[in-house]
Amino acid sequence: MSAGTAIGMVSASLRNLLVGEMRLNPAPDVTILAPDEASTTRRVNLFLYKLAENQFLKNQDFTVKAGSPNQLVPAPLSVNLFYLLTPYAPNDPLEGNATAHQILGEAMRVFYENPVVPAIYLDPGLADAREHLQIASDLLDPEELRGIWTTFSQPFRLSVMYQVSTVQLDRLPAAQRPLANRVRTVGVPEIRAPLDLPVITGMTPAAGPAGTVVTFTGAHLAGWRGMVSVGDRTVLPGQPLTADSFTAAVPALSAGFYELRVDVAQLARRTFLFEVTP
Repeated sequence: MSAGTAIGMVSASLRNLLVGEMRLNPAPDVTILAPDEASTTRRVNLFLYKLAENQFLKNQDFTVKAGSPNQLVPAPLSVNLFYLLTPYAPNDPLEGNATAHQILGEAMRVFYENPVVPAIYLDPGLADAREHLQIASDLLDPEELRGIWTTFSQPFRLSVMYQVSTVQLDRLPAAQRPLANRVRTVGVPEIRAPLDLPVITGMTPAAGPAGTVVTFTGAHLAGWRGMVSVGDRTVLPGQPLTADSFTAAVPALSAGFYELRVDVAQLARRTFLFEVTP
């Protein structure tokens, strides 16, 4: 991310790259001028002729601010820059524009060998930017190219178009907002359930009239929930257990034998036969 002046910094960075990597002798000048600027010297010119918002990064959400984990920053303005690369050189009586062609070819080589602007050539204002400056040749639209030269009322010069992406311009600090507090307590959660699995060992008494209170015994029952049922009737609906035994009352049933099904947290199950006496 960068300040609002980053577009000018990008142009300066591209110029630094060309100045540092072109190997022509004598070295041509590298300028950032409009195409109609008069020139009688050997030079290559970068002209920023169009900017376009990056549609893929347009709808980014808020992100955490670097170095401030409790602060959210809105998505920056992401733009792609389009440059016209044009060589200039005095015409030779015999070879014509051959010198300009040499300058253009050398400049194209530099951009081809450096698809990402190296850090040593970045403007100081872009040193902390998280995005890389990527250079790619752009499709040549004859109508767009003709319109540029027509606008400046200049005769056409051999040029190449380049796209530089992506330049991100930070929004003002007023657009930032604090991160909502999602966690109020940090620590080891309370462990409510014991580590040992429950075991059901017995039931007493095994017979009695309706309403008899029977006791179920076992091991490691405390901390779980116990349920007792007879047929489709629930006698004890998931009662929290506090000891290794618990009780349940036999419902009003006619005399006979019945199965009492015991379930502790769906981890231990037993079925006991109980006789309801007259």
